[in-house]
Amino acid sequence: MKNSINRIYYINLHISRMSKSALIILAPEGAEETEVIIPGDVLTRGGIQVEYAGLEGKCPKTGMMRPVKCAKGAQIMPSAAFDDVKDKKYDIVIIPGGPGCSKLAESSCVGGVLQSQFKSGGLIGAICAGPTVLLKHGIKVDEVTGHYSVKDKLIEGGYKYSEDRVVVSGKVITSQGPGTAFEFALKIVEIMEGAEKAKELVKPLCFKC
Repeated sequence: MKNSINRIYYINLHISRMSKSALIILAPEGAEETEVIIPGDVLTRGGIQVEYAGLEGKCPKTGMMRPVKCAKGAQIMPSAAFDDVKDKKYDIVIIPGGPGCSKLAESSCVGGVLQSQFKSGGLIGAICAGPTVLLKHGIKVDEVTGHYSVKDKLIEGGYKYSEDRVVVSGKVITSQGPGTAFEFALKIVEIMEGAEKAKELVKPLCFKC
């Protein structure tokens, strides 16, 4: 009987660990490539299932996802339409930076997802200009960081701004930009899967802490 209970516990623990999930929301145009791909890659290496949701959705004629043209010209094909996944529950919702942030800030649906995530105690990540989207949608946190170009906007909006490369304030993780994307992603893995898991990823990534 004891062995059966142990096996059930192991199975449940395994399923629980595999069920960790992340939603990265992509504006129709202008997401910062590195802030999408690097966190997505690192989280996947950490055993977290990543969904890339395109705000623009599917092409009406073909029913296929529309590729997102990123800030530096790369194109990313979302794995899902935002409208199809906005009501699902994710362990973390991530807002990448880039000029496309303005579209995410304008979207009441994105705001609804962020507010629901915040109120339910789920994690939120935002990098570069991403924290301005949190500000626009009323996500209240004690301290954030972000790209230096939006520092004044964040302070004027009522946030305490930190010069640290990654800041954790309650359930919200923020970071400064493309050059801090690995640190941002590893911090998320550490919070979601533990320090040991994050540490295991450093060597294969050839990343120097």
